[in-house]
Amino acid sequence: MNVFEYKGVKVNYVRYGNPEGQSLVLLHGWGQNIQMMKPLGDALQKNDVIIVDFPGHGASEEPKEVWTLEDFADMVHELLESLGVKNPILAGHSFGGKVSLIYASKYPIKKLVLFGSPFKVKIKKPTVKMRVLKGLKKLPGMDKIGEAMKKHIGSTDYRNASPIMRQIMTLHVNTDITDLVSKIKCPTLIIWGDRDEAVPIEDAYELESLIPDSAVIKYEGCTHYAYLERLNQTISIMNNFIGEDEK
Repeated sequence: MNVFEYKGVKVNYVRYGNPEGQSLVLLHGWGQNIQMMKPLGDALQKNDVIIVDFPGHGASEEPKEVWTLEDFADMVHELLESLGVKNPILAGHSFGGKVSLIYASKYPIKKLVLFGSPFKVKIKKPTVKMRVLKGLKKLPGMDKIGEAMKKHIGSTDYRNASPIMRQIMTLHVNTDITDLVSKIKCPTLIIWGDRDEAVPIEDAYELESLIPDSAVIKYEGCTHYAYLERLNQTISIMNNFIGEDEK
């Protein structure tokens, strides 16, 4: 277990593989941890593999205040700077992909790999359940149970999170980074499941249109976790994409 401190928060990370190889940074999704990216890291050990537990996840401490998405990207950058890593390859799933997109818009990276990465705000029509609960909240004497209602209305990730992590998750979901995505110039691989219900395949093709040097690889019949559902295929594609780059 390695620990890096950023903004007073202890961040857990692992580093292994070939110290002379290309630095490959793997960033997990919301509510997950290092273990979700280990299958990729373990198979790609010809590289210098770095996997991070985002603050509030795994063995890392929670932020002491509400962090923006840029805070998460800056944390990764500061960690890599402390390790002497320049111009890495980033690969991120879901929330980790969104952080990777921000990172790539701000800092030099060699290549980028995205798995089901959200980047824009989704406008959802309220369900009947949401409308009923929100209507109840307006009744006299019901305003004090707002937090309890949020637990019923919110997603499983939201319900399982602490108060500060709920605020961060809400900020993440409501942050559109489309304008930042268009600044990315590095070669980008976009791997997506056509049955992804969290971030639809249409978003993958929109990313492809926004990032000049990018390509979508669609996994038929796969979900938001397509990269793991076809792990061997993902490993083969990434090995080919990374190539024989030197550090």
